[in-house]
Amino acid sequence: MNDKLVFLGLLYFVQGIPYGLQSSLLPVYLRGAGHSFTRIGLTKILYFPWVLKVLWAPLVDRVGTKRRWLVATVSGLALTCLSSAAMAPEAPIWGVAGTLLAMNALASVQDIAVDGAAVGLLKGRSELGFGNTAQVVGYKAGSVFAGGGLLAVIDVAGWGPMFMLLAFVYFGVALFVWGAPVLDDDLLKGQAEARRGVQSDAVRPWRVWRKLLSVPGTPWTMLYVLTYKLGEQGAVTMFPLFLLDHHMTARELGFWNGVIAMGFSICGSSLGGLLLSQFSIGSLMRRVFVMRTVSMVFQSSLLTVLEPSPLMKGMAVLSLSVQHFLGGLITTLTFTTMMHCTQRAEESVQATHYSFLATLEVLGKLMFGALAGSLVDCVGFPVAFLFFLVLSAGTALHVWKATDTGALREQHKEPPK
Repeated sequence: MNDKLVFLGLLYFVQGIPYGLQSSLLPVYLRGAGHSFTRIGLTKILYFPWVLKVLWAPLVDRVGTKRRWLVATVSGLALTCLSSAAMAPEAPIWGVAGTLLAMNALASVQDIAVDGAAVGLLKGRSELGFGNTAQVVGYKAGSVFAGGGLLAVIDVAGWGPMFMLLAFVYFGVALFVWGAPVLDDDLLKGQAEARRGVQSDAVRPWRVWRKLLSVPGTPWTMLYVLTYKLGEQGAVTMFPLFLLDHHMTARELGFWNGVIAMGFSICGSSLGGLLLSQFSIGSLMRRVFVMRTVSMVFQSSLLTVLEPSPLMKGMAVLSLSVQHFLGGLITTLTFTTMMHCTQRAEESVQATHYSFLATLEVLGKLMFGALAGSLVDCVGFPVAFLFFLVLSAGTALHVWKATDTGALREQHKEPPK
């Protein structure tokens, strides 16, 4: 199992690099190069390939092998970094935007391939837990590496050498994947057999969608991944801004919310894999979602304190840490639930099924994250956070009911393996 975890963790690490570049490093560097806030804000449109990846997931399922797709996409990312190294950020923003759009498109295709490989490689609930921990932690580590570590590199060496370094990293990973023995087992054999039986579906896409929606547990999982982060996403987005207005400087907030809180998030994600090897996922989800709701009650109560004080700052840091820790734990449990559902699908549509669920998960977070600021502007922090709390409690009830009578009932009773 260790070989599988190293393989998946490394691929998810390099997959997280484009997100870190775009969300943390790029805005700082482009602003320093004189670009306007409007242009920098528009770079979020470049995440769009992640929303559309479900459209080309069937192609990844049916054409070629996972190894070839992974080598091709990671090599493409390396070549994109080489082209970015030759382009100064002072150049027209469309050139920089084009390279980042290419990176997001390639990373989204890589995500389909590596998710499909993970679905085939991970066997049993214990491996699913540790494998999804490798996914979440690897992706977050790659994001932190690109958004934090490379910021120091770019300050010292500049734009070109930083992207040259990334190109060497991607080329090295491509060589690793080309020779990785974990893709030589029954996974490839099963995928080849599955492709031979689904050629007629290539010209009848409605059959693919019928297969996706008929997988046991899919309707419940679709609703769950769309809604499980709604309340949390609003709080994670808005509470740091409340602290910035009343209690912390930008530098303090960057340290506590950007470094310490992310560390707690990675710890929560890591703990998720360990707990899944000891307890059923249903029982874990019941407890963790209740804990998240309680933590949001505590965080909401801090909104009544407007006067800055050391005690308030300490309570805010505690709230952020607990929030990100539980958020990381819930993310691991959620991706494990998604993969468990996907493993019930036919081999021929597993990558498409998982990509479909992952796309809904991204849509749920992005849409509400974009609306949270408008909600606070309209009704203020206290009322907005009351709404976030209601959403969080509703998700906890949704999960609790599913463990009693719904899609998580079997997983709630399932003994550790």
